[in-house]
Amino acid sequence: MEDVINYGVLSLIPAILAVVLAFWTKNVVLSLIISLFTGALIIASWNPWIAMQDMFSNYLFVNITDSGNAQTVIMMSFVGGFVALLEKSGGARAFASAIAKKVKSKSTAQGCAWLGGLAIFFSDSGNSLILGPIFRPIMDRLKVSRAKLAYILDSTSSPVCILVPITGWGVYIMSIIATEFEGLGIELNDASTFVAAIPYQFYAILALLLVPLIAFGKRDFGPMAQSERIAQHGLTEEQKAAGEEVVVSDDKKVSAWNMGLPLIVLFVTIFAMFFSWGWPAEEVAGSKIRVALTSGYFLASITLGIMIIKQKLMTFNDVFDTFIGGIKKMAGILVIIICAWGVGGVCGDLGTSTFIVDSTIDIIPASLVPAMLFLIGSIISFATGTSWGTMAILLPLGIHMAYGFGVSEYITIAAVLSGSLFGDHCAPISDTTVMSSMAAGCNHIEHVKTQIPYALLAAVSAFIAYLILGFTELSAIIALPIAIAILVVLYMLAVKVFHGEKTS
Repeated sequence: MEDVINYGVLSLIPAILAVVLAFWTKNVVLSLIISLFTGALIIASWNPWIAMQDMFSNYLFVNITDSGNAQTVIMMSFVGGFVALLEKSGGARAFASAIAKKVKSKSTAQGCAWLGGLAIFFSDSGNSLILGPIFRPIMDRLKVSRAKLAYILDSTSSPVCILVPITGWGVYIMSIIATEFEGLGIELNDASTFVAAIPYQFYAILALLLVPLIAFGKRDFGPMAQSERIAQHGLTEEQKAAGEEVVVSDDKKVSAWNMGLPLIVLFVTIFAMFFSWGWPAEEVAGSKIRVALTSGYFLASITLGIMIIKQKLMTFNDVFDTFIGGIKKMAGILVIIICAWGVGGVCGDLGTSTFIVDSTIDIIPASLVPAMLFLIGSIISFATGTSWGTMAILLPLGIHMAYGFGVSEYITIAAVLSGSLFGDHCAPISDTTVMSSMAAGCNHIEHVKTQIPYALLAAVSAFIAYLILGFTELSAIIALPIAIAILVVLYMLAVKVFHGEKTS
């Protein structure tokens, strides 16, 4: 029998290096590659020549050729192509415009922008870029600050996407879960695990619910209240100039069905396949779920392409080029995924998670694990501005800690996802934060300053909820209402302490 090498403290180096470099360079791919090579270097007894070979053969090539991972890569590619077509078709824009016509008050305008964000669940960037130009003139007319619009756009982009299993976010997360479960011998389905973790994704849910709470509560506090007061006097010259840069012109009359029908085809295809495989009486294997999702996005893309050509919005070549362009946009994400698989593999061979669990199990109470992982994820994601990179680094560790400490996998995964989302939602360097500012025609620093108090309100509520959950292990049916109640109480306290003003 082959002796198992105990690398001890050395096993921590790749994980620590990934986090430190992500902080320092703000480049997740570079951080993961260096971390992967360092891990391979340790295993190769510090021989760089052998380490380089092992990095490719044992940790990159192997992962790419794995059947489940190959399915994920192909599926993500089809998701990218479909989203690109959907954004180009104008269907989402038509849907949002239809909603906007119902707007007659400040609260209604904010509520409609929020609903539009919920409906456009398929793309975090598309959310802002579609809704911003539509709702900006409406908010300007009603004298709602552009900072408020930017906040709504930002709060209904990533927080929506991370809760939906059939988005690129869901596919990415499930791929990491599947890899770690296989390595640990956990016989749980990655898709069902993701779905079971949704009610425990407190930050995403609370960030979403805070928007209508503020809109219909008609009370703002902190820098946002100041921005709302300024908005009562009309737009500044800077805001007018910023608005002109993002005006979207669309002289073609399109229907909301350009979004509706492809999504119907997508869902019908997925569930038709599920039913044919015995669902819900029988659990559907992860490989079959990926087949269903890929098939759904494939048929939805064909449906949308035919509609676009028939409406003479684009030629066949334009449709094809747009679809391929969407696939190309996924390249960066796919590189992160592949590198994350590699880092997960090398950390597994080093015994990183085992060492961490063995070293901390007598020091850290199991009840603190969810709250601790949420806090660590929040710090990393805010510093790096990326949720995907944070998940790549922290989710494997979180799953191993759940396994070692005997904590619920659902709760632990949800805590990591919630912490990873925090930075993507409100970090100044996050792409969704930047795009929300741009789409709303709002000064970027103003958006960051006005949004952070609200994001922190949701984050503190989530942290308290994870603390309670860690000690009580409540079911989602009880835990989620408690988290929502904490958010409402903290919002009321914030309004009182910071002299919240009626601005709607």
